[in-house]
Amino acid sequence: MRSGQLAAAAGVNVQTLRYYERRGLLPEPRRTLGGYREYDDDAVALLRVVKSAQRLGFTLDEVTELLDAGRRRHPTPDLQQRARAKLAEVEDRMADLARIRDGLLQVVRARCDSLTNCTCPDCPLPFVEPAEVRPFPASGESP
Repeated sequence: MRSGQLAAAAGVNVQTLRYYERRGLLPEPRRTLGGYREYDDDAVALLRVVKSAQRLGFTLDEVTELLDAGRRRHPTPDLQQRARAKLAEVEDRMADLARIRDGLLQVVRARCDSLTNCTCPDCPLPFVEPAEVRPFPASGESP
């Protein structure tokens, strides 16, 4: 199949396909006598694996490393280790997002109207009076 057909079958665009080739995620395809790239069904499967790994949160660098590990004669259990690490990373981000959500809910419920001069009662935002702006002392002068 040609580039456009492969891209459509794998759910990517042709630019993504070229990018993956440059990065070495996708092997250099065969060429027709006319110079057109020709791909086989393995290329579709490989692209789907790459996209699935990305949906799981793996970066393209991580996907490349995982693919390389899987291509070795004696693959390592690297996917399990990386999946556990990625899971921990996702759980940390989810906890951070939950804290952000809780803070935003407090602001919405309190009907805060300003970051610097909120007039709502019991405002959850921590206000700090703006510091007086003083010129920076020249070298050798005490502040």
